[in-house]
Amino acid sequence: MSPPLKGHAEAEVAIVGGGMSGLCAALRLMRSGRRVALVERNICGGSSTGKSAGFLTPDSELELAQLVRRYGAEGARDLWEAPVIGIRLITEAARQYGFDCDLVREDSLFLGNGTSGGEAVAEEVAARERLGYPKTLYDRESLSSVIGSTAFSAAVRYPDTYGINPLLFAQGVKRALLEGGVAIYEGSEVTEVTNHTLRTHLGSLTADQIVFCADKLRPSVTRYARNVYHAQTFMAISEPLEDDDVRALFPSGSLQCWDSDLVYTYFRLTGDQRLLVGGGSALTTFSLQYVTSPRVITGVLRRLKRKIPRLEHVKFVQYWPGFIDTTRDLLPTVLKDERFPWIHYVLGCVGLPWAAFCGDFVARHVLHGGECVSCDDPRYYRFFTPRRRFLLPLGFAQIVGKPLVFALNNAWAKYYQVDVGRPIGRDPGKL
Repeated sequence: MSPPLKGHAEAEVAIVGGGMSGLCAALRLMRSGRRVALVERNICGGSSTGKSAGFLTPDSELELAQLVRRYGAEGARDLWEAPVIGIRLITEAARQYGFDCDLVREDSLFLGNGTSGGEAVAEEVAARERLGYPKTLYDRESLSSVIGSTAFSAAVRYPDTYGINPLLFAQGVKRALLEGGVAIYEGSEVTEVTNHTLRTHLGSLTADQIVFCADKLRPSVTRYARNVYHAQTFMAISEPLEDDDVRALFPSGSLQCWDSDLVYTYFRLTGDQRLLVGGGSALTTFSLQYVTSPRVITGVLRRLKRKIPRLEHVKFVQYWPGFIDTTRDLLPTVLKDERFPWIHYVLGCVGLPWAAFCGDFVARHVLHGGECVSCDDPRYYRFFTPRRRFLLPLGFAQIVGKPLVFALNNAWAKYYQVDVGRPIGRDPGKL
């Protein structure tokens, strides 16, 4: 663990948060020769990043078909390409620096549950055909060639996705940053921001530019803290599987999978042949109470074993709860503060590739003083502005509660919202 921030320090760019977005921002800035300091309240990768399942896929909470419905083909392509770039940033960094982070190539498999799930798969296939993306469709009968189950109605598979151990990756990036001269202060929570200065319980840091890549910020630090919610998820990992079990589960090779349920179950094989499974429940996903009981993940595993009987004898040796940082419509929030233009924010990135893209994107804008043509400015700033359209404004949280506001907005964005033909990011409405 790097020592905490003590006394006073200075840098050209200060980054708050040592998760995927903050680390990728720091990598970009380090390579460009900037004097960078990174402040993390825990250890690098110790929060949402390190506790995630390590799926490197453009899908996070929104399927491609849902993006097409909401933004049309052109907007969907723009948004889909953002996490595709994020995947490339992560895999190229792992290979360049030789991180031992269990990076494995695994195609993605979106599994349909029941009739509605079959329809969702068909919509995804149609969207991929429309945008010219590769895909393979499986019906119930042909699914047995790729997964050891007959319980799913259909599936669509696509390539160029990976699995990774995100905590090992984060720690690898940390070592590369330290070797590159980046000052890293762990165990240092930012409690106050005054002009260009960050303050922690033991010290302070002054920088020309400040980039916040932390989702669990205090409201006293920024008003944008309320734009983010933390949905609960649970994960478990199995004992190493026998070769016969692996072949029965994935007859044509390892895949990373998730199903079509609103609170979906997801699973993938790690490099050492353990099965990593995640999921939740409708009652706990947006609960105000932090749930640590194993009953939720036990239910997830029980349902998965019913669908894949070959797993019935497999023992899961560890489980852990975690938070998915999200916004009301499941897309990130990225902005430069209107009142303090030297302060930048990356918030609510659902999925490691989205976080990598957004951290790198903001770093490029910092380097170019905001005039970065190669960064597709201002397109992504408009997509990711906190002033974009939502079903319910945050003011409703004072009436019905923040969890319900986020849950309703999430469901609306995922299944019903349409923004085609409307200005993106120009709504002067409240945050």
